[in-house]
Amino acid sequence: PDVNLENISFSSESQMLDEITVVDQKSLVENKIDKIVYNAEKDATTVGGDATDVLGNVPLLSVDFDGNVSLRGSSNLLILINGKPSTIFAGSVGDALKSIPADQIKSIEVITTPTAKYDGEGAGGIVNIITKKKNLEGITGSMNISVGTRSNRANGSVSLAKGRFGLNANTSVWLSWPRPGSNTFYREDYVGDQTRILSQESTNSSYNYGPRGTLSAFYDINGYNSLTSTVTFGGFGGGSESETNATFDDPINEIYQNYTRSNENSRLNGNFDWTTDYKKTFEKKEQEFSVAFQVSGNNSNTTNNFIQDGNDLSLLRDEVNTNDGINLEYTLQTDYVHPFSGKLKMETGVKSVLRRIDSDFRYDAFDFNANQYVFDPVRSDIFYYNQDVYAGYASFNIQLAPKWALVAGARLEQTQIKGRFENVENDFENQYTNILPSTILAYNFSQFSNLKFSYNQRISRPGLRFVNPYVDLSDPRDISYGNPSLMPEVTDQYEIGLNTFIKGTVLNTSVYYRKTNDVIENWLEVDEQGVTYTTYRNIAVNNSIGFNLFASVNVKKFLTLRGNFNLFTYNAESTIEGLSLSNEAVLWSGRGSATFNFKKDLRVELGGFYRSPNQSLQGSRASFSIFRMGVTKEFTDRFTLGFSAVEPFVRNKSWPSEYSGANFYQKANNVIPFRSFNLNLNYRFGKLDFRQRQRNSQIRNDDVKSGGGDNMMMN
Repeated sequence: PDVNLENISFSSESQMLDEITVVDQKSLVENKIDKIVYNAEKDATTVGGDATDVLGNVPLLSVDFDGNVSLRGSSNLLILINGKPSTIFAGSVGDALKSIPADQIKSIEVITTPTAKYDGEGAGGIVNIITKKKNLEGITGSMNISVGTRSNRANGSVSLAKGRFGLNANTSVWLSWPRPGSNTFYREDYVGDQTRILSQESTNSSYNYGPRGTLSAFYDINGYNSLTSTVTFGGFGGGSESETNATFDDPINEIYQNYTRSNENSRLNGNFDWTTDYKKTFEKKEQEFSVAFQVSGNNSNTTNNFIQDGNDLSLLRDEVNTNDGINLEYTLQTDYVHPFSGKLKMETGVKSVLRRIDSDFRYDAFDFNANQYVFDPVRSDIFYYNQDVYAGYASFNIQLAPKWALVAGARLEQTQIKGRFENVENDFENQYTNILPSTILAYNFSQFSNLKFSYNQRISRPGLRFVNPYVDLSDPRDISYGNPSLMPEVTDQYEIGLNTFIKGTVLNTSVYYRKTNDVIENWLEVDEQGVTYTTYRNIAVNNSIGFNLFASVNVKKFLTLRGNFNLFTYNAESTIEGLSLSNEAVLWSGRGSATFNFKKDLRVELGGFYRSPNQSLQGSRASFSIFRMGVTKEFTDRFTLGFSAVEPFVRNKSWPSEYSGANFYQKANNVIPFRSFNLNLNYRFGKLDFRQRQRNSQIRNDDVKSGGGDNMMMN
């Protein structure tokens, strides 16, 4: 765009060729040397759904009913959007994923062995959600409406591009119908030869909603310099109501209580990300310099109101608890890629992430004598939490021989943490430095087959949810709080993987060993009054051996079969307060799906998944299974109609759990309706003159333990 070559004349020459018709389509799953790519836009079962539906179909991943994601059995992973983090995950990961429409997702990248250029966070690996960002010449857009029995969604997008400038806007809104559910809880604890019993049965109803929007622009300064800026805003809210009937039988203190408790919860979460990237390329192929800056914010407001009454005056309670949180995050990053030759390339860079998080929690208890709510200063305060991470890395890509390639590097990360309360002297701070090596050695049998040997070390810093000492007293017999003295998890992982493509069959298999020190898990204790206290502790060392197999087979031209199987061990040992504890289990998960491509642009997808119960040092949590189906019909190149169903033959699903300790045993079961049907309509307009450009931000904040709802904002 920087040189005017004036008029250039060409003379025409024609030659008649024989007609050749080539028909093919991109595979649903692609195996690459450092990652697996799932092309979500090819999956009909997720039409009208959200990101949790898409992730649930990705090889190596599993998603539970709360939307929590795990990779090869580990929920300790990083979730990125277009290669960068988002404070959208500062609240509930499950709620955040539900706010991303499935039809905005182009692909999912699963990175099991991140190199040194990625942040050190995420022992299980990295999941990168790539959205559809099309830069076009002209104006184009689309509208999509999905109406269903469980949720409804509408979204639209428009793109404008002219010369050096491009603009893309996307907005969506979603709303779930009220979902009824039920829960049972049973706990017994022991003092001498006496047994106390707490039993609860509850019914509940919940709903969720949320908007989301993105505005992205790029400008090519010239042929070697470009600017990209993206603003993403969104949120999600909802509420729930529950009624609980409970009994507490304490023969030790001669207490028998029978009571009811009603809870009302409302929450509203708003977030934004503003990222600006400058990129400079050079005449030398692959040489590149970039600077990126990101400001992210999250505002979370939660209100809980509960009323309790029973056969004892001490049970009478009427309280309101509010918790307002603000999460601000500032990131500055610079990266440089220098190819010394065709056989040696260096990647290096530095980065800083500054997080400023406030959690303002307040309790008001109803005074029945004064007939008004009274502020409780003992249980109210403001918690300030700062986390600063400074990092630098160097990584080298080396072509050792025609068939041998090596990626080796290391990352240095320093973490500084401070926390304090406004009204209580309970300040704490911590600081640690980690050197995180990463190595991948690959042997290429052919263009489509390779064998990979890898080793890396990863770190998992505890986020605010883990360290905040705020005490949740919404259930006086089940109290939870954070632990500010937590240390990060450190994981060493060794892996041997084989990728191959043989006569229409894609095969990916790996064997891995993972050792994690200072494992962070929930820890339950029951006191002398029969109250359960739940917190987080560095409780164990976990040695896990695993095997994974993924295969995709094309049967003729109309049918594709895919399957994924993951087998791994949980082997944790710990000594807590002089008590030696251990737990061993063999866990597995499996997934199968089939895609039928019929004539006249009709596609049918069937898929199912099962995961065995999760394990911890004190117990297990429910297994999970799901069945999906979808049908899409493209009537024109602009209009598509689809139908999808989740668990069409099962109305309700149950999630039981069991935990035990030295002096207690408890079990619970959560039941919610899961069957859903959706009708989906999509219409596209404008001139479809695509000129795809890669403009993903360089920022990847992969440095906080997440997944499974473990995040930086207190709820």
